[in-house]
Amino acid sequence: MKNTQNLSPIIYLVVPCYNEQEVIRISLEALHSKLSSLINAHHISKQSKIVFVNDGSKDKTLEILKENKNDKTIIINLSANCGHQNALIAGLEYSLDKCDLAISLDCDLQDDIDLVDSMIDKFKNGYEVIYGVRDDRSSDTFFKRFSAESFYDIMKVLGVNIIRNHADYRALSNRAIRSLLSFREANLFLRGIVPLLGYQSCKLYYKRNARVAGESKYPFFKMLSFALDGITSFSVQPLRILSIIGATISLASLIFGLWALITYFMGRTISGWTSVVVPMYFLGGLQLLGLGILGEYIGKIYKETKNRPRYFIDSIID
Repeated sequence: MKNTQNLSPIIYLVVPCYNEQEVIRISLEALHSKLSSLINAHHISKQSKIVFVNDGSKDKTLEILKENKNDKTIIINLSANCGHQNALIAGLEYSLDKCDLAISLDCDLQDDIDLVDSMIDKFKNGYEVIYGVRDDRSSDTFFKRFSAESFYDIMKVLGVNIIRNHADYRALSNRAIRSLLSFREANLFLRGIVPLLGYQSCKLYYKRNARVAGESKYPFFKMLSFALDGITSFSVQPLRILSIIGATISLASLIFGLWALITYFMGRTISGWTSVVVPMYFLGGLQLLGLGILGEYIGKIYKETKNRPRYFIDSIID
């Protein structure tokens, strides 16, 4: 039986992990301490738990989790690496109907865990979706800051409803989790899906901490792939833009052809290879770009039609 929002709610912290042996002990200690302090203050129920989802780690992450497990820890061990978004869904699906509020956060402790207190307060005040949002990016490199801001600008231009500077640090009520799990698409981009739920939501701002140990699991090319997934999963605008560009170039080509025909009858010819080679390379590059964009969307359709399971659970240690 779940508690109402007016009582001490049951809270599950959902933490995906992949090759985090350098930081996992620190995360365990910090999250256990946070959960205990909230329970002792009667802010949350004694039934609250921390759900670690081991996403097919190849290092000692799972062994360390098992060695340091206590009665407040649940370990979901996926049979293979399924990706951060799928691991997160696995944790939320396990939490469904077991808690009042599930809070997802990264294992590296860059998300300020003290924000959990405010998330719980907002939930008690009736909010069902609470976003943790970075208040600045001054700690990022120039390139990372520029690329991140450009991504959000592009998503906005393409008409995608996405929370700026929000990653996957969020709190979801049990009802919001159930609604989220009704989205069955294979190409998961939770930052774009969650705002579609429509429940009462709010933003809480925090300063992102430096990574305590280990290294980022999202290098440049993985981040680029993630961004492309987000764009192509939520907008068909790139296809429309491609159509507009194609129509514009066709019109320009027609005008250029008429001009060339007129100059021919006037006794003047177009000299040099530039007028031939430059348009040829330009149109060739545009065609390859168009094929690439079409390929992205066809690939999405291919993945969706296969309807493969998002993940397989090897074991659950509760």
